[in-house]
Amino acid sequence: MIPVCRLEDLPVGESARIDAVPPIAVFHAEDGELYAIDDTCTHQDASLSDGWLEGCQVECPLHAASFDLRTGQPVCLPARRPVRTHRVTVEDGVIHVHPATAEEGSAA
Repeated sequence: MIPVCRLEDLPVGESARIDAVPPIAVFHAEDGELYAIDDTCTHQDASLSDGWLEGCQVECPLHAASFDLRTGQPVCLPARRPVRTHRVTVEDGVIHVHPATAEEGSAA
């Protein structure tokens, strides 16, 4: 379990990056839910936490590939492979990410 920040410090529509191996992006989506995915786009080496959040999707800032935050699946080209998703919890007002193992993740 990795602490990210206090819930109040991650406004809706914003993201935070965790310097884990591999890096993880945490998003506070417009639906109020928290989502975590591997931070690196599977199309090319770009940080998804620097991308544009719309609904439950994030658009890569490099070539506009989009990923569904709920599943990690690519929504459009040029990405073809999913990113791994991670479970997120809030305990005592602090956001925590529970990194998925390689077997649990959806990315190749």
